[in-house]
Amino acid sequence: MRADAKRNRERIVSCALGLFVERGPGVSMEEIARAADLGVGTLYRHFPDRRALVEEIATGSLRCLGVEIRRLRAQELPRWEVLTRVVAFCAGQPFALIKAVADGDSMPERIALQDEVDGLLRDLMREVQEEGAMRDDISPVEAVEILSTAVCRPGAQEDDAVTRVMLDGLRAKV
Repeated sequence: MRADAKRNRERIVSCALGLFVERGPGVSMEEIARAADLGVGTLYRHFPDRRALVEEIATGSLRCLGVEIRRLRAQELPRWEVLTRVVAFCAGQPFALIKAVADGDSMPERIALQDEVDGLLRDLMREVQEEGAMRDDISPVEAVEILSTAVCRPGAQEDDAVTRVMLDGLRAKV
């Protein structure tokens, strides 16, 4: 790929990512092209349809989340702190997109990454529970579903009311 074409593709993905995080999956291709300061034709040369762009961003975000979970779990930190750092990381990602693409035909790579990340999150939840920091009446599978509901929405923030209530609800009562 030519250097200018590569820069254009990266600009499209970067602008789309920012818009999707800020406003959710409903952002139009025209808005993305405008934000990238490119023509719609350039956008469509790189991504033949909206689904291709969304899949690339969702797959990249899942890949980054998997790396971040592994990195944080490898640190000598209380597991609850690892969980809150994962939540903070998730808040800056367009995970509402993953919910949006999950309903249709998805790419096998994204599905495999989603399964892998879900497994990493379940393992983390199990560790948090074993540490005594998370309620024991909620299974790791349920905790991942709750986490997903809080962070896989447009505009999710690490310190907004929904996220705070989610974390407070998971926390073991002392």
